[in-house]
Amino acid sequence: MTQITAMLVMFVLYGVLPAAGIYLGYRGIKKVTAPKMLEYKAMPQLGYIPEKGLPEAVKNALAQINQKGEKLRVIYGDTNNDGQINDKDAVTETYIMIQNLMDKHIPQAVADYRRLYDLEGARADNTKIKNSDVTGKEALLEVLGTINAQFDDLLDASYHQDGQKLLVTNRYLQQRFDNPISEDSHV
Repeated sequence: MTQITAMLVMFVLYGVLPAAGIYLGYRGIKKVTAPKMLEYKAMPQLGYIPEKGLPEAVKNALAQINQKGEKLRVIYGDTNNDGQINDKDAVTETYIMIQNLMDKHIPQAVADYRRLYDLEGARADNTKIKNSDVTGKEALLEVLGTINAQFDDLLDASYHQDGQKLLVTNRYLQQRFDNPISEDSHV
């Protein structure tokens, strides 16, 4: 073994491998000890919040809204029924409203609550807001409840609209095929 080869082997064994081990160990410990973050597919803007950062009632309300929001985005966003929301779909006012609620209003309401909570700690959950009869937590839950109710109304409207389409199609087909007009009756 030449002297240069020996130096290269020593560099790898005593330089690169220990440095790589330290780096990978650091990354592994950091990943294991990192707090679990919230993950909502329909509201990715909330992904920066640690799971421990919100009360259980708020997390449950957000989970319901996320589930309904995903359904509503598909119902109102995929207007050409090709299975994906893209530039070929027509944009409706309802879809834009859903998008604004999911992308702006909900994350803003959660950020406002977190700011209250970060400033005053548990006070946001226990102290009434001046000139109102609710706490910060209750105010956030009211906002989320309003959005959740609106999403329920939109899902109901979509269900009834699609149901009406089925009924109309059935009446048309029954009329068309159960009572066919023969050409002899026109003469």
